[in-house]
Amino acid sequence: MALLGLSGCALGGAPTGSDENGPDPQPKASGLKDFDPCTFFTPDDLATAGVGSAPERVEDVSFEPGCSFEGEKAMLTLYKNQDETVDSYATRGTWDSYQKFDINGRAAATGISAGATDRGICNIVVDAGGGVAIVTVNEVLPGDIPDPCGEAKKLAQQIEPRLPR
Repeated sequence: MALLGLSGCALGGAPTGSDENGPDPQPKASGLKDFDPCTFFTPDDLATAGVGSAPERVEDVSFEPGCSFEGEKAMLTLYKNQDETVDSYATRGTWDSYQKFDINGRAAATGISAGATDRGICNIVVDAGGGVAIVTVNEVLPGDIPDPCGEAKKLAQQIEPRLPR
């Protein structure tokens, strides 16, 4: 099963705060520093997504660590990125679609990574703790999830009150 989510695919390069000469000398403070994507979800969150409780760390991109949870029909991944925001992802990422919306006064967006339209993969990007939390839903087999973006959005709305401000 291929995991084609936000990490690496949608980003256009190094995180904000980095350039060709390396990271900025004064990194941006973030409430996501101690946020652990592997321990964040409650059993109710995992049940809503239809996935198991055994997390698998995803560290393909150092500045965007995450954790995946697999179910029969879906894979759920939660990433954090301390350097980006919903607004910065709109311009820095490579997207087939990126639609901003609001969850309880917090900026959010539905993002479909370039090349992922009609592939059963959807990302919800939510401003959190000075960076973003990214909820990605992937269907395991084509047609397993009729509306991956609807499922990802439902879960993002459920967890939003617990995300760092």
